[in-house]
Amino acid sequence: MSSETDFAFSRTIVTLLKNAVFKETDHEIWDTVVSQKFKIDDYMNKIGLTLTIDEMDGYAYLRQRTYTEGEEEIPRLIPRHALSYPVSLLLVLLRKLLLEFDSSTGDQRLIVTKQQIAERMELFLHDTTNEAKVMADIDKYIDRVENMGFLRHLRGSEDRYEVQRILRSFVNAEWLNRFDERLEEYRRYAAGEETQEGESAT
Repeated sequence: MSSETDFAFSRTIVTLLKNAVFKETDHEIWDTVVSQKFKIDDYMNKIGLTLTIDEMDGYAYLRQRTYTEGEEEIPRLIPRHALSYPVSLLLVLLRKLLLEFDSSTGDQRLIVTKQQIAERMELFLHDTTNEAKVMADIDKYIDRVENMGFLRHLRGSEDRYEVQRILRSFVNAEWLNRFDERLEEYRRYAAGEETQEGESAT
C-alpha cells in the first residue's frame, strides 16, 4: 500500500474518531470511507467501535460495538452524555419535522429557519415572556445540536439550517414510538412539573 493511501486511511480514522463524516462536505474523507469501509470497520472493532455508513443519505459515523453474551467488553471509548430537556426536545422536534418532510415531499434537503425552530420549541419551554432570553437560550440549544452534527448552518445565511439525515440513526424507532409520551413530558416540564432526567447521547 502506498504512503499516500496510508495517509488517507489514517486521516479518515482520525476524522471519524472526532465526528461524523458527510459526503456533501467531506468529499475526500467520504471517498476513503466508502472505498476502505471493510478495513476501517475491522480496525475500529479492535478498539470496541463499529463503522456505520448510509451511502444513500451520504454519512458515516462510529458507534460502540455490541457484544454477545459472555464476550469480554472493551472499555467504552465514546462516552454517553446526558442531554438537557431543551436539547432533547429540539432533537425530537427536528426528527418529527424530518418524518413529516419525507412523507410529503420528494426533496432531499430539509431546510429550517431559527424562527421556525423557536416557534415549535416555545410551546414546551418555561416562561416565554422574555423574548430576548428565550431566543438567546434557543441559540444555545441550536449550537449544541449543530455541534452534535444534526444541524448544518447554511453558508451566506444568518438563520437557515439544514437538518442532517444522520438524525434518523440517533432518534430511532424507539424514540419515534414514544413521541406522544415525550411531548407530554415536555409539556409538563414547561408547566414546571417534575420530570425524569433527560436522554443520553449515544
